[in-house]
Formats: sequence, structure tokens, C-alpha cells
Amino acid sequence: MNKKKKTTLFQRLFGNRNKVTDFMTEEQLQSPGRLILKNFLHNRLGMTGLIVFLLIFLLVMIGPSFYTLDLSYQDNTQINVAPGMNMMTLPEEMKHKVVDIAPGTTYGVGINTDGNVYTWGYTRITDTIDLKDIPEEVQNAKIVKVAAGYDHIVALDENGALYVWGNRRLGQDSLPDKIQMAAAYGKNLGIKQIEASNQFSAAVTESGDLYMWGNGSQADIKVKKEYQGNIDKVALTARGYIALTKDGAAVYAGFQKENALVRIPEGLDSGVVDIAATSNAVAAVKEDGTVVVWGTCTNGEDKIPTFESKPVELYGGRYHFTALMDDGEVISWGDNTHGQASVPSYVNDKEIETVYAGYYQNYAVTVDGDVETWGLKGYLCGTDDLGRDVFNRMINGGKVTMTVGAIAVIIQLIIGIILGGLAGYFGGWVDNIIMRVSEVVGGLPFLPFAMILSAIIGTRISVEQRMYLIMIVLGVLSWPGICRLIRAQILSQREQEYVTAAQALGVRENSIIFHHIIPNVMSLILVNATLSFATCMLTESSLSYMGFGISPPTPTWGNMLTGANNSIVIQQYWWRWLFPALVFGICTICINLVGDALRDAVDPKSAER
Repeated sequence: MNKKKKTTLFQRLFGNRNKVTDFMTEEQLQSPGRLILKNFLHNRLGMTGLIVFLLIFLLVMIGPSFYTLDLSYQDNTQINVAPGMNMMTLPEEMKHKVVDIAPGTTYGVGINTDGNVYTWGYTRITDTIDLKDIPEEVQNAKIVKVAAGYDHIVALDENGALYVWGNRRLGQDSLPDKIQMAAAYGKNLGIKQIEASNQFSAAVTESGDLYMWGNGSQADIKVKKEYQGNIDKVALTARGYIALTKDGAAVYAGFQKENALVRIPEGLDSGVVDIAATSNAVAAVKEDGTVVVWGTCTNGEDKIPTFESKPVELYGGRYHFTALMDDGEVISWGDNTHGQASVPSYVNDKEIETVYAGYYQNYAVTVDGDVETWGLKGYLCGTDDLGRDVFNRMINGGKVTMTVGAIAVIIQLIIGIILGGLAGYFGGWVDNIIMRVSEVVGGLPFLPFAMILSAIIGTRISVEQRMYLIMIVLGVLSWPGICRLIRAQILSQREQEYVTAAQALGVRENSIIFHHIIPNVMSLILVNATLSFATCMLTESSLSYMGFGISPPTPTWGNMLTGANNSIVIQQYWWRWLFPALVFGICTICINLVGDALRDAVDPKSAER
């Protein structure tokens, strides 16, 4: 027979101590704030959405500090480059077998010891022209030299024949008659150098003759007869050239009388051992190691560093020079937008045999046959129709879009909480006035209203002022929803005992509303704020997409998607709209997931309905 367990008077009055402790712990856990937090933390989708959103938020807010944006920047050499980081990735057939390399704009071309030609990087020039489509006659020949231009390639075979492929509509393949006749009769002119520029090319023979061909309307490609037979080397700019004579003089062999290249500095009429050219400037190195730069130097081409040894060879990119010193050291200077003027330390730790400089790339070949590279490797998300980095603009544009959305939400919350609190607590004529105003504001068609306002204002305000205007308009016109929500919650809360107690104690009405009632409905406010944030971002992007919001060159996720309404862009340049749309979509979905998780945390039974 089991004995009945006796209880003391204390236990009967106050219960078991452990039960009291458990009850207190449960009460602690079931307090509103802790309960909401607990429920939210157990929501996997909500936590995933929060983490992903925070990562995107940090990227677009901190990223612009590292990825600075130049609104005036555009580069016609980098238009519509596909995503990838392979601009300097040589084919396996080229490794340890390099004979010649010619870096181009977004591509490279080279030949190996077998005389075969290979291309790499982004080689598409137009919708129908791809430089990787090497002509059959080039594939069947043994190539000894190559040159890369803006949109075409020139190759020289062992018999002295020249080949041109790529864009040829401006006469890039219109070889001089003498070269064509020599090829027709199997005569070797002894070409020792070939060069290619924007829309023209050049060849220098062992006998000192210089041949130029291509588009002569944009550049001076004629050669004075007095220099023929005495040319040792040629260096091409975007619109002209400088020649080095056999007797060591840097000369302008063309016919133009007024341009920056014509004005050759003093002291270069003898003793010059090498020349090189960028798009707008020319450099010459003298026997004593002195480097002289002239032309249009807008990117630091003339900021020659102090040399500890003597430069023996010069190479020119688009806006930078690279020099190979007599002790094997490699030094670059000029434009360093893509790191092309910053020679890695590991390059100078090796014994360099020769260097090849392109638009934004450098290749250094060691005596062991290894190839070291530095400069522009590619674009993570490609470029747009003005040659601008999509990833860079996506980060900076995200900052604008998120800032507009956040400020608009803050404005609508301030207005909505104040008016909703007053309407719900006081009721009567105050409630009637506020609700009628909210109905009028809520009935305004936002997009047409914003479009009309944008059309009226036009270009009379700056981009920054337009951004502020969008924030204000979004906030002022979107408060009715949160206002009604706050009003409804306060109508139910004002009859609660804690409100009655506060009134009995003489607490001021504004304090009751904003210090007691509002904090009790804050969870619902947060839910609404997250969803409104996504809505404001979508609205801003819609306005920018339609051309009534923030206009280029200032980027937003919305105006970056403008190209998506073009079938050619959708099909051929998909990266221009896919990446902004993808990150925007992910961001919006994550915000909505956080909002849904908060709603379920506030009202756990909502998930069952």
C-alpha cells in the first residue's frame, strides 16, 4: 500500500519550489520580445533571408569605398565584354613555346614554336566578327610575327606574306600594292616588324622601308619619301606614328604639320635606341638611358619614374609604358586603372627575356619560357554598352537603390506612426480627418503621379536632388497603409488595463501613445517596414527603368535594367541585365522572407492559417 505523500503548509500555499522556478523561467521565455526573437530564430527561411540580405547590404554599402565610381568614365575599347577573367590566360599550346605575343583590347594573340596562331580572352568584335575565327590560309602557314589592333589582327608568315582578319570594313586589310605584288610573285620583302593600331597597320622591312595601310581619314598614315630606306622601327598611336631611323633619330615621317607628335623634343635627332607609343603619346630611350615622352599625356605617361638602371627596351599600352632595364628589372608607369602599371614583385624576382604590352595588359616571358602577366584579367560581370564595369555599377547602384528605399520607409513610418497613433487614441473628429486624408493620399495613382512630376521637373534639378525628391515622394505617398495598421492596433490597445492605469496616474496622452502603446505594437510595425522597404525599392527601380527616376550615368538597379527591353541585349549581352536583375530579385525575396518570418514570430498561428 502506497503511502500518501504529505505536503507542508508552505507547499500548499506557495506550491513546489521547482514548479515555481519552472513557471518563472517559462514566463521569462514567454515574454513578448523573447518569444518573437525565439520564434524568428527558429525560422530557417527567415534567418537565411536575413543573412543573405545583410551580406548584400554590406556589399553595396561598403563596396563603393573600394570600387569607386567615375560617372564620366567610358571606354570604347571595352564595350560589351562578356563576364570572365581569362583575358590573359594563354592556351596550353603556348606555354613554354612562346615566339610572339600581341595583346589587344580585350584579347590576346600569339604564336608558338610550331608557327601556329592562337587567340584568347574576349575575341568577339561585332555580332558577326570573332577574332578566334582564324582564316584557313593562316592556319596552314607558319606564322613568325603577329600584331593586334583595336579590332583586327595582322600576321606575318616565314615567306614574308601578310594576313589580316577581323574587322576589315575600313580598309584594315587593304595592303599596299607593293606588298600585294610581292605576295603574288612569291617575293619576300624581308618584313621585320609589323604593328597594328585602331584602324590602320604598318610594316617595316630590313631594307628600311615603311608601309602603312588602313583608314587614312582618321590618321596620318602616309610616309614621306625622304625617310624610305632609313626606317628601323615604327611606333603607332591611335591617329599617327613615330619612326626610328637607322642612324638613331626619332622622326615624324607623316605629312601633318600640327599635332602633338610633330613637336619632337630636342636631343632626339640622334642616339635613340628604342621607341614606343601609347594611344596619344610617344616615348624614346636614348643611349645613356634617358627616357623622353611627348604627345598628349593625360594619364600620367610623362610621369617617368626614377630608374636605378638603364632602360634598353620600351613597350607601350593604351595609356601606360613598360620598360625592360639592362639588369632585367621591369618598370611600368602611366594609367593604372586596371593595375597595368603595377609590376608584381614576383616578376622582378625572375630573369625576364622580353616583355609585351597591350591596351591594359602586360606579358613578361622569362628565360625559362614562363609567362608572367599583370593588368586587366577581365570583368566579373562583364561591361555595358559604354565599356563600364557592370559589377562596379551594380554595387554603387545598389547603394543608391537601398538608400532611397530605406529613407522612404523612414519617412512613411514617421508620418504613419504619428497620424495613426493620434487617430486611434483620440478617435472622433481627429480620427475622421486623418482617415479622410489617408484615403485621398492612398487613392493617388503613384506611378502616373511620379511620371507626371518627373516630366514637369525635367532636367531642372540635379541627379542628387532628383534622388531626394523620389525619397520624399515615396515616403509621403505611402504612409496610409502603416497609418491604418497603427490606428487599428491602438483602438484595441487603448482599452487595455495598462492604458487605464497610466491615465489614472496622470500620464500625458502623448506619452501614453508613443511610450506605452506604440512599443507594444512595434513588432507589427517592423513587419510592415520590411515589406514596405522591398516595395519602395521596387518602385524606385520601376521609375528608373521607365526613365522617370534617377537617370544615368548615376547607376541604380532600376536604370541598369533598361537594356532588358532590347531583344539584342537580351540575347547577346545577357550579362548587362541578368546580374542586376538577379541581385535585385534575391534582395527583394530576402526582405520578404524576413518580413514573413517576423509576421509568423509575432503571430505563430498565422503560419497555420
